[in-house]
Amino acid sequence: MNKFLTAIALAGALGAADAIACTSLIAAPGATVDGSSMVTYAADSHTLYGALYRQPAADHDKGAMRKVVEWDTGKYLGEIPEVKHTYSTIGNMNEHGLTIAESTWGGRPELAGSGLIDYGSLIYITLQRARTAREAVDVMTGLVRDYGYASSGESFSIADPGEVWIMELIGKGKDDKGAVWVARRVPDGCISGHANHARIHKFPLKDKKNTIYSPDVIDFARSKGYFSGKDEDFDFSRAYAVTDAGALRGCDARVWAYFRKFASADEMDSYIPWIMEGKGEPFPLWVEPARKLTANDLKWMMRDHFEGTHLDMTQDIGAGPFDCPYRWRPMGFNIDGQEYTHERAIATQQTGFSFVADMNGKRHDAMKGILWFGVDDANTCAYVPVFNSTTTVPPSLDEKTADLYTLSWDAMFWVNNYVANQAYNRYSQMIPDIRRVQSGLENAMEEAVGKSAADVAGMSYDKAQQALNDLTYSWAEKTTADYKKLGDYLFVKFLDGNIKKERDGKFARTEDGMPEQPEFGGYNERYFRSIVEDAGDRLKVVEPEQK
Repeated sequence: MNKFLTAIALAGALGAADAIACTSLIAAPGATVDGSSMVTYAADSHTLYGALYRQPAADHDKGAMRKVVEWDTGKYLGEIPEVKHTYSTIGNMNEHGLTIAESTWGGRPELAGSGLIDYGSLIYITLQRARTAREAVDVMTGLVRDYGYASSGESFSIADPGEVWIMELIGKGKDDKGAVWVARRVPDGCISGHANHARIHKFPLKDKKNTIYSPDVIDFARSKGYFSGKDEDFDFSRAYAVTDAGALRGCDARVWAYFRKFASADEMDSYIPWIMEGKGEPFPLWVEPARKLTANDLKWMMRDHFEGTHLDMTQDIGAGPFDCPYRWRPMGFNIDGQEYTHERAIATQQTGFSFVADMNGKRHDAMKGILWFGVDDANTCAYVPVFNSTTTVPPSLDEKTADLYTLSWDAMFWVNNYVANQAYNRYSQMIPDIRRVQSGLENAMEEAVGKSAADVAGMSYDKAQQALNDLTYSWAEKTTADYKKLGDYLFVKFLDGNIKKERDGKFARTEDGMPEQPEFGGYNERYFRSIVEDAGDRLKVVEPEQK
């Protein structure tokens, strides 16, 4: 999300990582098993309640105006003329399967915009007005040109069933309502992504089919003293973003982990100096994966904590006695004058909602866009299928059901938090039980979606739409109910530091009907060793001499 933008830009190197958020991963057609376009998004914010937003299609009278309200703050910014017809939207996808995700990178503080369109409004207005990714680029850049840009530096993933674009955009400051930007099409067969740092460095100036940019993107940088070289050497990221330790280790490292997982680990490890210290060349904007990806691959990548890399969050003492890959904010800390940081992984506790969008024109028009949607932490949520034709938001995902200050067991956000926040305290012991329920639900939902694709193939759009509405509704409500049961189960099983024994799917009892003696899970050896290092002399067992 895009809060405290000026603070982001002005914060110290690693302190910046405390405020910035959001990750978007990309798989272009040809990089996926079935030829789909895929993008992911995690809306990470400490104040965002996770819900599924919907805007119906509508026709508008001539002269009608649209209110613009800043996405992050709720502040009224003004009004712009409405278009004759607006498309329906569900989450970050519209009825045509167009999907837009984002991540904020702040950039040079003096370029923070002062116009009418903030980054969130830019997304949702565009979803109402564009049918394709290429058309969306035109709509977005036209909006900020005509009405000004109210936010700071932003990266956008813009995808339809046929292609994916990355666009990076930043305002021109208080005295110029416009923006400078670059948009590049991700080549078929490649994966890409962005995570709160501008990822477009040098770009071709004459490839109009795959790279487009504002006419003054280079000249404006020159006028501000951000760049003085030849046009062909212009680097968008270095000119407009702030490349500090937070931007690299706290941001680029997340995309690096994605590339390392699915491309060449050896090749990506050669970029460790870049993500750790900004040394050498930046790693590529896109790479070819070693194998083709599925939506399930991207779901699990959204659950990543750098496992298997040198940044693995389960492998240092900060993971505690239960190998927990989470660190509470603030991320940076100072000991004896030295700055340190915890890692900022893709999966994080403060996520409001996340999704994996799968767009494929070979499917029925009513399901050419599948928005696998989850709320709260991506690591512990179960992704529910929502479709481009969806018109009914299930109660468990409705923003009217609850909010961040109102707990409701009918809200998926709250039951997911019920599960996740128990796991944070005893992660290694609880996560197997969570994976069992989570994987069972997701496997069943994927099977149901596959069956529905066959079932609706010969249906009219209206009948297919109704069938898919019913599918989303039933699985959202079932997932919410099953996670409430899971939370209750975890609470009982792990009560008071114990682990209750089970037999035949039930908690074990003695022959006389009494609860069996529980297991004592204890702690891992690393934790015990840290205790010995800290207080071993006091805790050492010394047997008395026998007289």
